[in-house]
Amino acid sequence: MLIKSAAQDKLYSVKGAHDLMGTFVTIVANHPDLYEAQYAVKSAFAEINRVVDLMSVHKSDSEVSCLNKNGFYIDISEDTKYVICRANYFSGLSDGAFDITILPILKLWEQKKQEREPPTDEEICKSLELVNYKNIMFGSTNIKFAKYGMNITLAGAAKGYAIDRAIQSLKKNNIKHALVNGGGDIRVIGGKTKDLPWKICVLDPRSKGKIFTTIDLYNKSIATSGTYKRLFNDLINPKDGKPAQEILSSTIIAEEAIDADILATSLIVLGEKESMRLIKELGDVKFLLITKDGGYIKNWQN
Repeated sequence: MLIKSAAQDKLYSVKGAHDLMGTFVTIVANHPDLYEAQYAVKSAFAEINRVVDLMSVHKSDSEVSCLNKNGFYIDISEDTKYVICRANYFSGLSDGAFDITILPILKLWEQKKQEREPPTDEEICKSLELVNYKNIMFGSTNIKFAKYGMNITLAGAAKGYAIDRAIQSLKKNNIKHALVNGGGDIRVIGGKTKDLPWKICVLDPRSKGKIFTTIDLYNKSIATSGTYKRLFNDLINPKDGKPAQEILSSTIIAEEAIDADILATSLIVLGEKESMRLIKELGDVKFLLITKDGGYIKNWQN
């Protein structure tokens, strides 16, 4: 898709969109050289696909799938190792509210979704025996699980990382104004133009299609995670194996998309009080929490 910008710096707007990572990924590059922008967008999508090939649980030959199947992986890539280590770093900060070893619990809830009834406490307790990020063991180039039957999912981190890699690819190709949007996880380069910000809408989780607020974004990442009124909420607390309930929506603004992605999920699970503790400890991120009673808390001004 090609749009000639009306801005005085005469930018071309090149847009690409693909179904990736279980969502719709859009890349927009606003640039004075049309062909350079087209090449940059194509290269950025190639980088996203590379990350998907490494980390998707839906690809049988991905590093994550092979790790889950065998319980170990020899010569793990730097990309996958980084994402796992970054996830585990935030697992420690959040006291396990974010945990990539949660896959056995998610599979249990998915199975029960098909049966249209929630899992029993006994079933949850059995699956929880396999959930603990501390049981991921690292060698210099290898990785293994300490317990047989453990599985990981990087769904709450790999999407953000893929967006970060796409942004780095765009920068490498001289793009100064761009946006990468992966299902609401967003990172931007500069503004939409030299003088205009990227306008990002945060939807109200209580009213479908209603905008809660709009944010001006420059050179930052933003991610929103939310729970909604449904029997099977896939935002499960790794500590008790049950759906998070207190926070309806969590929005994070951070430097990198992987951090925003992980933190948005973490705050949903932590609830209001513990979220405030974590945000205070981090100190350098902006947040918006919409609570189940209809209230909200944020630490930035529109």
